[in-house]
Amino acid sequence: MIRRIALLAIAALIGGIAAAQAQSYPNRPIRLIVPWPPGQATDLAGRVIAQRLSEVLGQAVIAENRAGAGGMIGTDTVAKAAPDGYTLLAASSGPYTINPLVQRTPYETERDFAAVALVGVSPYVLVANPAFPATTLPEFVAALRARPGHYTFGSSGTGATAHLIIEWFNSALGIRAEHIPFQGSAPSLTAVVAGQVDYSIETLAATQPLIRGNSLRPFGISFARGSTLAPGIPGIATDAPIPGFDVGAWIGLVAPAATPRSILDIVEAATLRGMDSNDARERVAGIGIEMDLRGSAAFTTYLREQTANFRRIIETTNIRLNN
Repeated sequence: MIRRIALLAIAALIGGIAAAQAQSYPNRPIRLIVPWPPGQATDLAGRVIAQRLSEVLGQAVIAENRAGAGGMIGTDTVAKAAPDGYTLLAASSGPYTINPLVQRTPYETERDFAAVALVGVSPYVLVANPAFPATTLPEFVAALRARPGHYTFGSSGTGATAHLIIEWFNSALGIRAEHIPFQGSAPSLTAVVAGQVDYSIETLAATQPLIRGNSLRPFGISFARGSTLAPGIPGIATDAPIPGFDVGAWIGLVAPAATPRSILDIVEAATLRGMDSNDARERVAGIGIEMDLRGSAAFTTYLREQTANFRRIIETTNIRLNN
């Protein structure tokens, strides 16, 4: 009984401290760690989020680039930061969802982070050189199936989100093609434009300028419903067809796992309020991201679904990195 009373007293004390923290939060600038270099999609979106949070919270939110190791350095920085709400992460699918599935990471996402809010998702586009002998997605699939092992596909690297999506596409349709990995989406798409690689599936942000310049031909988009950001490009799920093929690169906000719920609630509400505007929607659309605002609970469910989906792809295709 005495032990139970002591535990209740400790719980009440912790709750009181958390409530006091929430009442004064934030009283100093907040760091938003972006685990990528300046100019990358997560960086651009992160700066929009930082500005909106600053406006809503009335305190400076400073985007800080901590790039390296495919986003893992910055992600680990936040995993090990003080759980006080003053260090947040502009999280994205690569370092958060994919990397822990294909290699050892210094963090475990479910253990080390608390989901705050999903902001948006960027679709991927299946593209080929305009000289490829097909003009529609069914024709494209038929051409690949007709010559097993003949065609090549490029990706931004082995185990990257794009690589896994292409492997899903290939395996679902019984396509056999050779993977040519590159150090990033830009050199991969450059090789497709030059005709050195036959096709790829990359983010709308990376492919859209090349599509508009007629350097690449789009055949399908990774959102089952299509995308308002790329009208006229059919959903791969329906035109290939691949039932259930509905995927994209997400961007959201997370915090260290032990951050008090009261503070997480404040950041969640500020994110949803700050990003829910036509101006914010247009700004992230310009980066190739569809706004998809979800609070902490829905975001947590979404992350678990994403992990399960990509784990299935990795196990089916037996993708592993060497480290």
